[in-house]
Amino acid sequence: MNRRQFLIQTGLLSTSTIMSVGLHGLAVKAAAPKNSKRLIVIFLRGAVDGLNVIVPYQEANYYQSRPKIAIPKPGLQGGAIDLDGRFGLHPALIAIAPLWQQGTLAFAHACGSPDPTRSHFEAQDYMESGTPGKNKTPDGWMNRLLSVISANSPVQALNGGTSTPRILSGKMAVASFRLGKNASRPIAIDKPQIGTAFDRLYSDSDQLGQAYRESRAARQTLLANLDAEMKAANNGAPLADGFPGDATQLGRLMARDSSIQLAFLALGGWDTHINQGSSQGQLAARLRPLGQGLANLVQGLGDVYSESAIVVISEFGRTVRENGNGGTDHGHGNAMWLLGGNIKGGKVYGEWPGLDESQLYQKRDLAVTTDFRDVIATLLQSHLRLDGEKVDRVFPGYQSNRIVGLVSTVDS
Repeated sequence: MNRRQFLIQTGLLSTSTIMSVGLHGLAVKAAAPKNSKRLIVIFLRGAVDGLNVIVPYQEANYYQSRPKIAIPKPGLQGGAIDLDGRFGLHPALIAIAPLWQQGTLAFAHACGSPDPTRSHFEAQDYMESGTPGKNKTPDGWMNRLLSVISANSPVQALNGGTSTPRILSGKMAVASFRLGKNASRPIAIDKPQIGTAFDRLYSDSDQLGQAYRESRAARQTLLANLDAEMKAANNGAPLADGFPGDATQLGRLMARDSSIQLAFLALGGWDTHINQGSSQGQLAARLRPLGQGLANLVQGLGDVYSESAIVVISEFGRTVRENGNGGTDHGHGNAMWLLGGNIKGGKVYGEWPGLDESQLYQKRDLAVTTDFRDVIATLLQSHLRLDGEKVDRVFPGYQSNRIVGLVSTVDS
């Protein structure tokens, strides 16, 4: 096994880092300045049913199309939580309802990719690359974002997981951390004898040696923060399994280390073709920990939440009509979730196209009236304060339209 293979297999370097070493080289990192603005992206893989998350309860066609799985109107048993007199929140998401009342939670409905694909693989690839319809884009939009805001910190961008996702792939190095209660479990490189031996092996000044030392420093920083957080939580008890625990962990990590500016987590299991359920059932069982996890993330961020933006996105929506198996099939338009101290919440953004058959995309799906890149570009401009040239580098070849009023720090 050569040195590069070892670094990849131990998890100290991702393949994207190795690529950056080979093609561009890595400069010695200087001390990173403190960053005040944060962006966290949660990707729901499998296509969550946005129509049952943000319920258009004033639409008669919604109930006619979903006799078994529709969420009842507000005020009825198992009914949606009223948001604005038109839309309601799935009752399993009650944990984030206070954020709506506080004005830091919003949604953009009828949102998504302009590409018509119904393939999970293609749709996720397009959303993560930020170039719908183009399958040869070499990097992800969050990696390009990192390149335009980079302050040369080894932990400026965090990935929750052991492999680098498409959205973070590219020439910029990204720090990954394990999820769950084993997040801080030592690996071979953490043993003093092995660590010391490899420190000597990579002590030279070539590019691979520099990359090793950078990644070693990033891991040591993460382990120190994780260990401190684990001891503080419940008097040293391990975190709960699943997203609520992971979200708490991430929030406290970001609150503790001001150099962490970007973070990404992905959650699977949203492809509800059968037995989706209504207020109770399969979808509700997945939404409940998601909502609790988001509430935990906000709590973990603490004061940092005021300078953070959290985006929840999925590759596409689902059919308006339920299928014969009590589920929904691959659709088009969906709802994006937006949380943060500067988000002008308490509002459902976007142009609602309606659910009459003549208004549906291909006579079966919620139409997309807002490109997902418009929502993200608005956050890049108004929250991260990037100029137009830098936004263009994140989403090359796309002329974005700002969502007026979404971020409170910019005059609408």
